[in-house]
Amino acid sequence: MENIASERSELKIQNQFIAKVYGWMALALFISAATAFGTAIYASINTAFAQLLFGAGYLVLAITELILVWWLSASIRKISAVAATLGFIVYSVLNGITLSSIFIVYRLDSIVHIFVISALMFTAMAIYGAKTKQNLMSFGRYFTMALIGIIIASLVNLFLRSSSISWGISFISVVLFTGLTAYDSQKMLRVSQIARNDDVFAKASIIGALELYLDFINIFLSLLRLFGKRN
Repeated sequence: MENIASERSELKIQNQFIAKVYGWMALALFISAATAFGTAIYASINTAFAQLLFGAGYLVLAITELILVWWLSASIRKISAVAATLGFIVYSVLNGITLSSIFIVYRLDSIVHIFVISALMFTAMAIYGAKTKQNLMSFGRYFTMALIGIIIASLVNLFLRSSSISWGISFISVVLFTGLTAYDSQKMLRVSQIARNDDVFAKASIIGALELYLDFINIFLSLLRLFGKRN
């Protein structure tokens, strides 16, 4: 009886951990979407704000986001669960502000349709990652190499401004981040198997949510660049 009770307790903790990961991710997406929409509306009625946001302010925000992600990843063992949560929420807000430009560039109906498609793709790959018996952890280094390649190509294309390269980057990004969704989903499932109700795993749920959030956002943005209908 004790063994059965122990197994049930462990299973409950595992389920709670997974629920926290996807719950934090869903909250971050909601915060980013609401912030992006609100920022876009304000920018449409305030020319000075729009010029600042989509000028020098955009670069400052992008750099701040990168620093915040780096800080969360590098300091997660040292900071408290509260600090990790606040950092994650702040990142969601900042990313929402930078994402506001999509409401100016693309039609609203196109954004909604591609968001739904992205959600379906993400859900399918997350389920696959959680259910497949194949060990996806062995693909980790290949995903990392591909990600570095995309980052370098994107930086180079800032100067080249090639539409062909941009299209290629977006296409490869869709493939890469759908694969990363399955990979990260399986990784979170494995972490849940050793999860406990403590600060360590509370912070682990935040990092897991951040990874899955980034997977989803990159799938969405890549599909939007490929198939989005512009204003």
